[in-house]
Amino acid sequence: MAYLGPRLGQSRIVVPCVSAFRLLGTAGMADMGLAMSRSPLERLDFDNVALKKLPLDSSEEPGVRQVKGACFSLVKPQPLTKPRFVAVSHEALALLGLNGEEVMNDPLGPEYLSGSKVMPGSEPAAHCYCGHQFGQFAGQLGDGAACYLGEVTVPPGQDPKLLHENPSGRWEIQVKGAGVTPFSRTADGRKVLRSSIREFLCSEGMFFLGVPTTRAGSVVTSDSRVVRDVYYSGNPRHERCSVVVRIAPTFLRFGSFEIFKPADEHTGRQGPSYGRDEIRGRMMDYVIEMFYPEIKQNHPDRVERNVAFFKEVVRRTARLVALWQCVGFCHGVLNTDNMSILGLTLDYGPYGFMDRFDPDFICNASDNSGRYSYQAQPAICRWNLVKLAEALAPELPPDRAEAVMDEYLDLYNGFYLENMRKKLGLLKKDEPEDEILITELLQTMHNTGADFTNTFRSLSQISCPTEGQSEGEDELVKKATDLLLEQCASSEELKAANKPTMDPRELAMLLSMAQSNPALFQMISDRTTIARQLERLSRLKDLMETSEEELKTQQAEEWSRWITRYRKRLAREMEGQSDVQAVQEQRVTVMDSTNPRVVLRNYIAQNAIEAAENGDFSEVQRVLKVLEKPFSPQPGLELPARGGGGSATERGERDEGEEQLPASASRNPVPYDSKPPAWAHEICVT
Repeated sequence: MAYLGPRLGQSRIVVPCVSAFRLLGTAGMADMGLAMSRSPLERLDFDNVALKKLPLDSSEEPGVRQVKGACFSLVKPQPLTKPRFVAVSHEALALLGLNGEEVMNDPLGPEYLSGSKVMPGSEPAAHCYCGHQFGQFAGQLGDGAACYLGEVTVPPGQDPKLLHENPSGRWEIQVKGAGVTPFSRTADGRKVLRSSIREFLCSEGMFFLGVPTTRAGSVVTSDSRVVRDVYYSGNPRHERCSVVVRIAPTFLRFGSFEIFKPADEHTGRQGPSYGRDEIRGRMMDYVIEMFYPEIKQNHPDRVERNVAFFKEVVRRTARLVALWQCVGFCHGVLNTDNMSILGLTLDYGPYGFMDRFDPDFICNASDNSGRYSYQAQPAICRWNLVKLAEALAPELPPDRAEAVMDEYLDLYNGFYLENMRKKLGLLKKDEPEDEILITELLQTMHNTGADFTNTFRSLSQISCPTEGQSEGEDELVKKATDLLLEQCASSEELKAANKPTMDPRELAMLLSMAQSNPALFQMISDRTTIARQLERLSRLKDLMETSEEELKTQQAEEWSRWITRYRKRLAREMEGQSDVQAVQEQRVTVMDSTNPRVVLRNYIAQNAIEAAENGDFSEVQRVLKVLEKPFSPQPGLELPARGGGGSATERGERDEGEEQLPASASRNPVPYDSKPPAWAHEICVT
């Protein structure tokens, strides 16, 4: 509530012929009117528990520095010039008890949600954390562009499901791009429109796909400018500073616990709070008490409590990466500092959704070895969990952690198979052969260059075998084959996709070195990378010797074989079922609510970015509207693509680097749920 003391104090003044009671009443009415006219953001109930429970940096020294013995540092967000909204997520803002329309129409909204003006009760701070980046310990990292604004208590009447997922009773609000912090290193702490729109749209899109994620409440842009070299081509340009609002129960991550790490044997770097083990204990107490209260309640013994906590983090992480694999999502920068302690998708940088299925899909231009490729994600998440376990020792005994980690693969496989069975409509029986059927489906998709999202969406149109069906089996298989062939790549698309990314002379040199000087070879390359390049060469050679007609025949044969096996498996689903029609309807319903019609493909995000850069913010809001209903047909929302070149991602904004669209890419009108244009297959492939 507004502070009324001084104004109410004026009622003591004696005014002729006016009673004190009337004066008091008049002042009260004025204050009510003031309260009604306040910004809705000024009514947020901040309760910044993290800053009370965890050590806060006592230094107010400006600029970049090592922050020792603290989890947060107070900062002052840097104001933007003429901030204004690009878009808001009504659903995300509702978590804070806010009405999206009111926020959009609030004159102070863009200032508050960009950090240009500090909300009452907010205490801006930056979080200190470390991380293993591309397998190497990087030492202190921290919020170089993000800024904690505080924690807002959950308003009454919120969805019980959300309260179950967030037992802390509060939501942390961050702004990303609000300026320099002690952790900005050589950067300026700013973000531009490209990166902000990409994070905003994907955060919300992932939520509506059913994938655990941080949320995004709004995007604000401004007349403030920074210089960015989008392609590292020596042609920098000025871009508008922009800020995205992020919302989550907490943004603590695996790397939050790595600030206590002793000197790394490979890099020599150590955490800024090495030796301060009591802070580690406080952090664990805080995280478990706030976000895992059932574990605290059920395990009075401290060691057993910590083991149960780690076990739950392992379970959530296994589930998260299984869901990523099932929607074709590649994070791109799975460093330990980008792994949420709550099992949420965190930090949207050079991410990408696959178009054509490729297990080696890479969406980060800096990932030359494929460490963070699509198929590597489950193993990398396990590696990161091992690093978390090391960071939690001795609070988490290493032998107990190892026993928990032994369960990871089974957990991941269980979540993955559960989701894949839904995607294939296998609901009545779990058969060991299902793993083979799924593997063969993915192999067929890879061989034929089939679109990942659209192929799975099409499977519900393949009918179950039933007694008395009018069409013959061969005819039904051919119809299903023709359906899936529509999602397959052409010869030219496959040639482009299988073109080696390494210069032939470099490849020849490395092959020679692998034989003549293995030690030197290991220092500058690895056998997995070379094998991947040779595999591409082999595929390309086969494609060069195959005509388009021959390719289509091969693709049809491969799909016919798989569809025949799939229909036999569907037939076994029907065994013993009295109401076959009801089973078929249930199957289609589950499949169509598991296999999305639309995901945030790079070219869709790029359309919205280019429109926004040209002053049309409506495209971002309309794309969001599509992403909010990814499983439903949405006539009238298939917006045409827009022309123009530019980057699809934020390259130049992050230390890791990010991929972008080819500047020469042409764009044709494409519905959001259609097969993407040919050039889209090349996006994010390094």
